[in-house]
Amino acid sequence: MVPFLSVVLPAKNEQGNIGLLIKEIHKSLSPEYAFEVVLTDDGSDDGTAQVAIDTAKEIGCNLQVIYHANSCGQSTAVLSAVRHAKGGWIITSDADGQNDPNDYAKLIQQASLLSSEHFCVAGYRKKRLDTAWVRFQSRVANNIRQKLLNDGVPDSGCGLKLFPKNTFLALPYFDHMHRFLPALIKRIDGEIVVCQVNHRDRNAGVSNYNAWNRAWVGIIDIVGVIWLNKRAKHPVIAKIYSSQD
Repeated sequence: MVPFLSVVLPAKNEQGNIGLLIKEIHKSLSPEYAFEVVLTDDGSDDGTAQVAIDTAKEIGCNLQVIYHANSCGQSTAVLSAVRHAKGGWIITSDADGQNDPNDYAKLIQQASLLSSEHFCVAGYRKKRLDTAWVRFQSRVANNIRQKLLNDGVPDSGCGLKLFPKNTFLALPYFDHMHRFLPALIKRIDGEIVVCQVNHRDRNAGVSNYNAWNRAWVGIIDIVGVIWLNKRAKHPVIAKIYSSQD
């Protein structure tokens, strides 16, 4: 049985995209799944949060909005939303609308087949609509990350993922951690599944990322994740004694 879902949207200045996205999420999940949308407004200086609230009221969509007084970045925005989420499973999705809510059902289906306590179903944008230059940078960065971390995910930049709330809260927190969720979940013996998903153009606004902070600023973070992985222990439980048995 699929548990209650929380769709987490980290957003900064997405006024032109958030209303349509919430309508699409509601259409894709309702009425088959019980869900909520949890939006973190990460220091926006436009009407992102109010558009989300107005849209949710209009269509009857469950919504929480977490307001950051100042922009803290995507990883912290995701963390704030997950901490307040009511769902047992978390779906993370970019607030710019480039992740397609029609793909959520595919991730849910994949997750429902898993028996592991910890897992991550990671989206893979095989047919990306970015420029050739952006695709080249991403390919190089993903190849480097894969050789160093071996997390089995070909598209670390895809924001569309599904994992249990308890899994996320068991992970070490650091800025940019959202780029390494599969590797961090694998570190705690989690199961990683890759699911091909759609990629769309923005309807409005501009990306908060550029070539530098998307592809290369993560080098220090990769070193940190390697450090964490090398210090992880995976005990095999031989026996458990309990005086209550």
